[in-house]
Amino acid sequence: MFITKKHIPRRTFLRGAGTTLALPFLESMLPAQTPLGKTAAAPGAVRRFLGIWHPHGAAPGYWSPLQEGKDFEFSFITKPLEPFRNHVVLISGLNMNESFATEEEPGGDHAKGAALLSGARPRRNAVSPYLGVTIDQLIAEKYGRDTILSSIQLGVEDTTNFGNCNWGYSCAYTNSISWPNATTPLPTEINPRIAFERLFGDGSRSERVANLKRREYEQHSILDYVMADAKSLNTRLDGRDRQKLDQYFTSVREIEQRIAISKRMSVPNPDVDAPEGVPASYEEHVALMFDMVHLAFQTDSTRIATLLLAREGSNRPFNDIGISSGHHDLSHHKNTPDIMAKVQLIDKWYVQRLAAFLEKMDKTQDVDGPGRDAWNGLRVTGSNQPSRRPTPCG
Repeated sequence: MFITKKHIPRRTFLRGAGTTLALPFLESMLPAQTPLGKTAAAPGAVRRFLGIWHPHGAAPGYWSPLQEGKDFEFSFITKPLEPFRNHVVLISGLNMNESFATEEEPGGDHAKGAALLSGARPRRNAVSPYLGVTIDQLIAEKYGRDTILSSIQLGVEDTTNFGNCNWGYSCAYTNSISWPNATTPLPTEINPRIAFERLFGDGSRSERVANLKRREYEQHSILDYVMADAKSLNTRLDGRDRQKLDQYFTSVREIEQRIAISKRMSVPNPDVDAPEGVPASYEEHVALMFDMVHLAFQTDSTRIATLLLAREGSNRPFNDIGISSGHHDLSHHKNTPDIMAKVQLIDKWYVQRLAAFLEKMDKTQDVDGPGRDAWNGLRVTGSNQPSRRPTPCG
């Protein structure tokens, strides 16, 4: 390669029956003698956006940093982000006036949280929702043409509610946080199997589902169908790239196995109506969806994603951390100390999941080094007001 100056195109895919597998960035994708700083792999050259939503705001006084400036002390809730101090900006003191209740439009706080990524006030109409374009879709419109998928919308809780969900407001406002225009909320995919197939399958949604069922019937991995292409590619790679490709295949296979386990062990959950393939464990479901985002970014299948960790109004208990009461019920704490303490623990649980995702991104090697250069830092905004201004992380 060095002598001929040949290189593998960045848009190289491994293909098989009903399968298209994108690749992570490899050194062999750089033209010989090309300075890294002049390539798309240069630090800062490619930026990615992930908007993450958890419901009901945050416990008052326990979200914002305790001081201003770079030497601030992390709050109780955001403490898990401390290992990434040099790459995190915590923004507080923001108001979202579009979400406030008024005399003309009292209530509906959960639905009005939809204003977060658009800055537009939701209209109270259960039949014809009307919001505004969200920031992820503005980014996708400009930069999404460079990738296979302009954006992806993932979730971890059922979003099939229709009609009126909150004070006459459409359920669309709590079902989706991603809107390409004022009247069209994008559907949120909560099934890891379908999300995986969307990233790596060929054809329409129905064709991808059919291919998935065929692989399951034949008991094959998605990697089995692209092995011929993979072997051919391996002959063109050096040792470092072969190792990186092998690690990537291992990661894909691990997620396939976890999805298969979820399908076998999925059980009815009285709190959430879950389709087949959704893990019985909420924590495992959250982890799988974060892994889907990681794979999408690693392969450059998309650079824009949203992740809805729970719908506004969700009353999920958190038994794993000793909280049997519903999250929504607890958010109406009326400043009761022991109830607020439970809300703090739930909020911290969500941030711990985000920190685990960032750690995985940090350990993912790009051609120019650790993934930290690729994710270009984190901006976290939020509110200390439960049920008034819902808190995003992203």
